[in-house]
Amino acid sequence: MIDIQNERDNREVPLKKVGIKGLRYPVEVLDRDHRIQHTTAQVNLYVNLPHHFKGTHMSRFIEVFHQHRKRLSMPHFLDMLEEIRVSLEAARSFGELEFPYYIEKIAPVSGQSSMMSYDCAFEGIVSGPECEEGPSRVFFVSVAVPVQTVCPCSKAISAYGAHNQRGVVRVKLQVGPDFFWIEDLVSLIEQCASCAVWTLLKREDEKAVTEMAYDNPKFVEDLVRDVLLAIPRLGNFPWFSVEAENFESIHNHNAFAYAEGPGVSSV
Repeated sequence: MIDIQNERDNREVPLKKVGIKGLRYPVEVLDRDHRIQHTTAQVNLYVNLPHHFKGTHMSRFIEVFHQHRKRLSMPHFLDMLEEIRVSLEAARSFGELEFPYYIEKIAPVSGQSSMMSYDCAFEGIVSGPECEEGPSRVFFVSVAVPVQTVCPCSKAISAYGAHNQRGVVRVKLQVGPDFFWIEDLVSLIEQCASCAVWTLLKREDEKAVTEMAYDNPKFVEDLVRDVLLAIPRLGNFPWFSVEAENFESIHNHNAFAYAEGPGVSSV
């Protein structure tokens, strides 16, 4: 059959990314406590397209990803991108995988068990030897963790009480030589907040959580700084970023802070 995609294009316009976006697919990811966790991901896969190619073969992205859907830890994810790059005769390939990750949490007093969902993402870039900077493989892990914060200023100036709010901390790590678990990163972030957040709390838990947060007030700036300083305890990361957004309870806006760790992002 005629291969239109491989026909020559004479406009001499290279494309940095072409591929598939918004694919929803069942996948398996590593789970510290249960070895494997089944979840559903939204997948974006791309390659660069040299100026002389009219188009890429979209079906090959799905073919390769389907074969790797049950092995999506860092080395396998990058191996999948390398296979896509070679299959499509590209110099560089890109992959983005967003998925909910579930962790069972125990309420602090009642001991009731429930599941918490955390938004996670994998992102990878694989460059071949034909790239100017030579071959390289870069992998990022991101996680968004809901937390609770109590305003130190409100606590200091109020005769009683203090305003508190739920927020979210987003961490993005460029993975280096050290392995880590998503569960450990989540726990580290929660420990830096005024208090963690649970799906299920009984009355005795609500009392304990409210008092715990009140005794540990944090500005959004405190939260980002504390997480940034704690991350190296998980391992050696070439680059990382931390951002926190508090969904303010007494203002018609949110509070926000952002910082980056050592090194410079490769993206």
